[in-house]
Amino acid sequence: MVQNLYQDENFTHYTVMLNEAVDFLNIENNPDAVYIDATLGAGGHSELILQKLSDKGRLISFDVDKDAISAASKRLQIYKNLTIINRSYTEIKEVLSELGIEKITGGVIFDLGASFHQLTKGDRGFSFNKDAPLDMRFNQEQKFSAYDVVNRYSAEKLVEIFSKYGEEHFSKRIAKAIVNSRPINTTLQLSNLIVSSTPKVKTSIHPATRVFQAIRIEVNQELLNFENTLKDVLTLLSLGGIISIISFHSLEDRIAKHFLKEYSKKCRCKKEQPVCSCGGQVLELLTKKPVMAKDDEVKNNPPSRSAKLRAAKKISDVGV
Repeated sequence: MVQNLYQDENFTHYTVMLNEAVDFLNIENNPDAVYIDATLGAGGHSELILQKLSDKGRLISFDVDKDAISAASKRLQIYKNLTIINRSYTEIKEVLSELGIEKITGGVIFDLGASFHQLTKGDRGFSFNKDAPLDMRFNQEQKFSAYDVVNRYSAEKLVEIFSKYGEEHFSKRIAKAIVNSRPINTTLQLSNLIVSSTPKVKTSIHPATRVFQAIRIEVNQELLNFENTLKDVLTLLSLGGIISIISFHSLEDRIAKHFLKEYSKKCRCKKEQPVCSCGGQVLELLTKKPVMAKDDEVKNNPPSRSAKLRAAKKISDVGV
């Protein structure tokens, strides 16, 4: 039995909606197929997929974080039909071509956002509660980091990303304070600056939460990468293939919802167009509304309360 919580001496990770997300892949009815775990993490979803596959089935799992690769490789070392790829899921088309795989015949699972390990390991710079260098990179070999965003972006650009990616109401105040206080080197410097430059509001959310989220999304280009990869996945999926997506904030969920809804329409042509040329419906929605984490899971892992799971099945290749 696969557990939601995985711990070793160097890595702690909680897999959100472990069973629910994998159940949508319906592996029992297609155990010989090729599956993709776009966001490996500690390997919770991957392990459950592997347990359901036959000897003929195959799983390709992606992650850019070497800490995750190390932990998952150790955890999943007994499985022979697993290939772990230390590259971004944005390269899924290229990687599958290199592996000689033409189609994803089973399904794809996305578990978006930062992992528990990334958020809680102090030296990675994701947390506003722990002092660390401004980093926030999923891929630690990437040069561009949170330091570059905080210390090199113009006030106007900071306002844009804080508003767009963090939905932060005090973006202008915070951006002005950042520009006037440079250089800013650590997470606590930035966190304290945000607290001091914004009015006190009665809320359980820390004042720095939205800004840190926005910077993390900008550093890792999370939303753009996700949106572009969904289009690649749609072309790579075989008929009957499943897309299963867990998101943790409204921006990710909005992209998932819009994409799945758009391709589940009977027709995607403009209303004024007299004859349909789009090819018609491509996806069948498996979730009319997002699936939420159950109460006992939220109790054990409070961050899972914001998770939303959406899924769809490919039913046509026309117009993709």
